[in-house]
Amino acid sequence: MKTITLASALIGLFALGAPAAFAQASAPNDAQIAAIVVTANTVDIDAGKLAQKRSKNKEVKQFAKQMVTDHTGVNKQATALVTRLKVTPEASDTSKSLKDGGDANISKLKGLKGKEFDKAYVDNEVTYHQAVIDALDKTLIPNAKNAELKDTLVKVRPAFVAHLEHATHIQQSMK
Repeated sequence: MKTITLASALIGLFALGAPAAFAQASAPNDAQIAAIVVTANTVDIDAGKLAQKRSKNKEVKQFAKQMVTDHTGVNKQATALVTRLKVTPEASDTSKSLKDGGDANISKLKGLKGKEFDKAYVDNEVTYHQAVIDALDKTLIPNAKNAELKDTLVKVRPAFVAHLEHATHIQQSMK
């Protein structure tokens, strides 16, 4: 049975345009989960900052601003939690793949303009947030050993669902 990880979903998302599944050798530990969460949020913050600068669409710009604000807030919560718990986020193949995928997405988006940029950004956000929700449900929450870490992941999940719904709404309005 294959495990769908945040990396597997997001590597496909950024590099190939669709989630791809692969087996992870072992479940992530709390330090790796912390690094995955921070990296995933940073990836979306970077894309949101680019969209704020590049998009001419008011709705896309507002959504991008919300992504930067909300994901920065989640990163602050995660950083405060790991500091309090004295857990040092630990890089893993998953967090490294997320960073590489985020960099590839930014490169792709930088080559686009106008409606083409907006569509690519919003389509990416829909796929991205669905992948994050799946990773939270199937990998991150189930494997978090620390109760506070697990509770934080559970508490931020509704924000990702709201982001997915918002991005999907924008996607539909662009058709």
